[in-house]
Amino acid sequence: MTIHTVTIRRGRKYDQVLMGARSVFLACGYGDANMDEVARTAKVSKATVYSYFPDKQSLFIEVVKAECAHMADHAMEEIDQSKDIRQVLNKAAGYMVNFFLSEFSQRMFRICVAEADRIPELGRQFYENGPMMGRQHIAEYLRKAAEAGEVEINDFELAADQFAELCKATLWPQAVFGIRSEFNNDEKQRVVSAAVETFCRAYAPKK
Repeated sequence: MTIHTVTIRRGRKYDQVLMGARSVFLACGYGDANMDEVARTAKVSKATVYSYFPDKQSLFIEVVKAECAHMADHAMEEIDQSKDIRQVLNKAAGYMVNFFLSEFSQRMFRICVAEADRIPELGRQFYENGPMMGRQHIAEYLRKAAEAGEVEINDFELAADQFAELCKATLWPQAVFGIRSEFNNDEKQRVVSAAVETFCRAYAPKK
């Protein structure tokens, strides 16, 4: 049975189990995580864990989905899309840089890469619920900005991907390769400002 065909049952202790699993995956990775440890961390019985999640893979996917959805919803609530495009993109870039550098994003990325050959479904699900979801939100906004004459774009999905890649400059490679784990606000804002400036210049309306 593939992960995407599994039906997840929700109940009173669902969130409790999910938070316990999140802690275990962050601490142990995927290979060393097990349902016994999830039950212990969540302070529930092992039977309760299995009553919601039939296996470790489906549990991992639900942790990823829940975290990415929470971050995306929070960003969408905080960003006022009626403002000037540079202000909107500056805010969006700030959220993206913080997510890329977060412990959760870094750990999940490493897990998915490490398990890519053995369990490619993990990477696919992380991509669909993380980067692809972010691309959809940015592309949707860029369509509106193009209609308002603020940018001139032909391929909105590609432009959204390019914007995300600009937000990974300098700091993300240092984090993902374990060179550094702490970054101050000035360093992050440097990346954010450059990403927005570069993107807006590249897609500025032709006069």
